[in-house]
Order: sequence, then structure tokens, then C-alpha cells
Amino acid sequence: MRSPDLRALPAAAPLYDAFDSEPGIWVVGGAVRDLLLGGAPGDLDLVVEGDAVAAATRLGGERVAVHERFGTATVRFGGHAYDFAGARAESYSVPGALPDVRPGSLTEDLLRRDFTVNAIALSLDGRLEAAPVAFEDLAARRLRVLHERSFLDDPTRLLRLVRYATRLGFGVEARTLALAEEAVRSGALGTVSLARVGGELRLLLREPSAVEALEWVGAWEGAWGVPLVLDRAVFSCAVELLPSDGRRDLLLLAAAVRGAERARLVGWLDALEFVARERDVVVAAASAAPAASGERPSEIFARFRGAPVEAVALAGALGDPEPARRWLSELRHVRLEIDGADLLAAGVPQGEAVGRGLAAALRAKLDGDAPDRAAELAIATRAAEDRGL
Repeated sequence: MRSPDLRALPAAAPLYDAFDSEPGIWVVGGAVRDLLLGGAPGDLDLVVEGDAVAAATRLGGERVAVHERFGTATVRFGGHAYDFAGARAESYSVPGALPDVRPGSLTEDLLRRDFTVNAIALSLDGRLEAAPVAFEDLAARRLRVLHERSFLDDPTRLLRLVRYATRLGFGVEARTLALAEEAVRSGALGTVSLARVGGELRLLLREPSAVEALEWVGAWEGAWGVPLVLDRAVFSCAVELLPSDGRRDLLLLAAAVRGAERARLVGWLDALEFVARERDVVVAAASAAPAASGERPSEIFARFRGAPVEAVALAGALGDPEPARRWLSELRHVRLEIDGADLLAAGVPQGEAVGRGLAAALRAKLDGDAPDRAAELAIATRAAEDRGL
């Protein structure tokens, strides 16, 4: 296969400035795959036949993060990320465990990777090295594991298989597909920490092909601990309602786990190490009741106030979309022209009466009964007085 022009890649310029065409430094993995497919990757993984940390330090950049335990480093430079690792070989003491790593050759490093199309290396002087049949598989747009125990040694490769296949539009080699299905049936995902599974699941959910990917992994019966069942029509409607400040990935997961019991869902998301805010958004959206028709603007506002936009979008998709659309596009942004200081200046005593008055004014404004500041103030002060103040 013809070597791509690495020098033409903007992300590669700092490498040539630091190393020129020095041997022993290789761009590897998905970046090489994408280059060979005609892409222009912005972040690069590098294997160093030598001291990876020293190479990363030599590159420099705005920020260098060294991981002494693993002999690796990450560099941020000019808007690009560079991950440096020494050439290594690895083995697995038990299925699903993190690998035992030792220094190795470039060939051993390529053979430890997940799929043949990711087991290609490109040197700074333009040489290509690859695992067996890697170039043939890339030309055929086909995913193939490098050995029979691949999914058992690292079950997170099951999720990467789905992610790459759906994103790249690649087929799966027959034996690889059989090995994946066997690993799922044997409960391989249960041998790896849920934290690692959660990391791969979050990556999958952020893919443009996430709907197809989630349907694929959702069909792995018994693999998840909660049902992952997606209604495409409901999700499509919810996405149409979702505003730009919403999270499509969290909405997708919430739509798929609607059948899960709330406490069980919370525990599952915690085990997957979703951060608290993301967990709460998914749980709120998955628990959303269908939006009802015929409500006044103030009733819509009260119903959805404080809810994540993802929950409102899903509620609209499950019921009447119009109240959800109105809240998301208009009502949630409504603000009073008056505040508590205005009520105190008008003689309303400090305390709960101020809150009651402001709430009354906001309801009136939402329903079109307080067209200006003077009307807001009059309604607010009257509401306070009506309660015996």
C-alpha cells in the first residue's frame, strides 16, 4: 500500500520540527488508518522505540502530562494532542484484567492491538509497517481481530468493534463476528470493570452513528443489567425538540433505558462512573412523563421548571410536543423586569411575601397578563396584600 504524505498533515508539523525524520518514532493506530483512507486526523498516537517520555518532553508544547507508571506521556501542542508510548508487548493474567506490559518491538506492539486496520505504523521518513493482512482488510473496509482470545482478554473491544463498524461503515470479518458473539454469550463484559465499560459506552454515545451502535449493543441480551431498548421514532422526535444547549448523547441513553427502575438505573450509572450531573440528566429524562396538552403557559412553566432540557424533549416526544417546544424555545427564558428590591421599596415586608408576589407576577407575565414593568409590580404587590399583609 502506498505511504501517505505525513508531512502534509498539519498535526505532523511539530513532529518534524522536533525530530525531523529521526528513526524509531512511529505514528500508529487510528490516525494511520484514517490517513490511508484519505482523512486528516488532528490527534496522533505515537510509538517510540526508546524512551517515550523523553521524546514527549523534547516535543514540548503547551502542556506535557507524564504518566510515570506506564512510561507514557500526552502533549498538547497547537490545538492537537499527541500520545507517546514506548513500543511494548502485553499479556493478560486473567480475562478482562488490565494487561501486563513489558518493553517490546514495534512488531509486538502492532500485534497487541485491537483490529488489523489499527495495527499499522507510519514512520516520520514515510515507511509503513503493519500486522499481517492489515492492508488487505483496510482495502476491503473490514474489521478483524488479531487473535482468537482478543475479546476475552479485553472485552471493551466488543464496544470498539461496534463503534468502528458503525462509524466507518466497515464490515466485520466472519470469524471476528463469531468470536464477538461467543464473547457476549459467555458474559465477557462481566469480567471487566464497569468503569472501563462506561468509558467505552460514553465514546459510543458521542458517535454520529450512535443510534445504530446503541441498537447493536442493546441486542446483547443480559449484557447490561438494565434494558437498552430504543424507540427510534420517539428518539427522533426528542432530538428535533432538543435545543443546542442539550446533550444528544445523554438523551439517547435516556431514551434507551426508559424501562429501567429508577434506583437500579442510578446504581448502574454510578457503577459506569458517569459524573453526577450526567447521571442525573439521564435519570430525569428516562423518568419523564409524557407532556400533556391544553396547559396554560404558566402551567407549562411550572411543570418543566428545573428539569433538564433532555427530560423536556423526551417528555414532548412521548406526549404532546407543543408544550415542550414552547418551554424550550420561549418560556424557560422568560424573566421579570422587577425583583425583590422593587417589592421592598413598594412596601412589601421582607419574607415569604416577596417570593409570593414575584411568583404571581411571573405567572401573569407568562400568561400575557403583565405586559410591562408597571403591571408586574402591581400584580406582585397585590398578591402579597391578598395574603393578609
